[in-house]
Amino acid sequence: MEVVNDKSCSWISDLNPRTNIRSFSSDTNCEWLIIGAGYTGLSAARKLGQLNPNQKVLLVDAQLAGEGASSRNSGYLVDTTLNDGFTSIKELENYKKKADIYKLGIEAVKRFIREYQVDCDWNECGKYFASSKVEDQNILEKFSNTLLKLGFEHNLLFQKELTKRLGTNFYNIALHTKGGILLHPGKLVRAMIDTLPENVNLLENSLLLNWKKFNGSINCKFKTGTIKTKKIIFATNGFLKSLGIKKNYNFPITLTASMTRPLTDKEFISIGEPKEWGILPVRPMGATIRFTKDRRILIRNTAEVYNPFRMDQSVLKKRSIKQKIGIKKRFPQLPDNIIQSTWSGVVSRTRNSSQIFEKIDDNIFVAGSYNGSGIGVGTLFGEQIAIKANNENTKEIETIESRSKPTWLPPQPFLDLGIKTRLMYERLRARTEI
Repeated sequence: MEVVNDKSCSWISDLNPRTNIRSFSSDTNCEWLIIGAGYTGLSAARKLGQLNPNQKVLLVDAQLAGEGASSRNSGYLVDTTLNDGFTSIKELENYKKKADIYKLGIEAVKRFIREYQVDCDWNECGKYFASSKVEDQNILEKFSNTLLKLGFEHNLLFQKELTKRLGTNFYNIALHTKGGILLHPGKLVRAMIDTLPENVNLLENSLLLNWKKFNGSINCKFKTGTIKTKKIIFATNGFLKSLGIKKNYNFPITLTASMTRPLTDKEFISIGEPKEWGILPVRPMGATIRFTKDRRILIRNTAEVYNPFRMDQSVLKKRSIKQKIGIKKRFPQLPDNIIQSTWSGVVSRTRNSSQIFEKIDDNIFVAGSYNGSGIGVGTLFGEQIAIKANNENTKEIETIESRSKPTWLPPQPFLDLGIKTRLMYERLRARTEI
């Protein structure tokens, strides 16, 4: 099934259309092949091009580079994610390993931005974990204790202060962490495309049909021919399972989001003229909300088991209605017709929320399944899987490989049934936060 280039995402439509787009057209050989041109694949290609300037590197994507999940997320570069407290030293150690990876991811993105002078609306304003439910204070206090033990600067806030900061009185309790960063995901990934080394050839709208190892090489079949490569890196994240990669350890989830047009001066004044902010929900199926520097409101409040290759406009329209309700809950003074675009995107998850980073065979490597934290971790893992595939080692690789490995998933149809049941349960728990 073809992956559709859906242009409805505001982050993508903000950018000038690219020219000189090339697709795979005939049989060829290469030293290196990377499948997937999102944050991970682009970062891996950039690193391989630097490490091997005289070798041929092919980077292939089933759609336009960077226009999958990399441009469709909410633009959070996270330093921490919410857990409901810890009951043992071992759990705290595991959380620290996760946080160490987030920190390395932020550093990897910062290096790229400094080196190439990238403008991606970078804002070190932190983020909020917020809830309208007063009883969720208990969850946030446990999380605060974890952050205190690990030295993360943060503070608890209540409705009066939140109303002043956010422009809505919907939230009663929030924990603000100061290390998080907001950015424009489309601008960042476009910069990664524009700065690829000369020996990296980007081929787009080229769907990998199947692949196999034969006589020490990897043969990858496309509609228009075959690529024979010495080494391959799979960086397709939400599509790993469809390619048979670690298929018993990851699964895709389809998310939908909407973004408003920019608020008028009058509308901006009516919500208190807040500065840019980003909110993540305390309850897993609650709404992610962001107010951008150009006065737009982004909302993501759906997650489901759905065909990852495309979502029809009729289905998107139904999701958009839910998102309009979520915006009106928080900003009832804004007009009903304020949503400008609605889009879907795919994330890859694992059972225990750990990432995939490994050598599968002598010349087959994979990185992915970022569980919603793909900007920083995807950039980091792309660079480091390229180094690992080049038979080198770094302290970053040692940190990554010290994490807990993804755990095995049950087979179908039990897997989908379990995921749907869990999502339904979490959706019920978070129904007031949507």
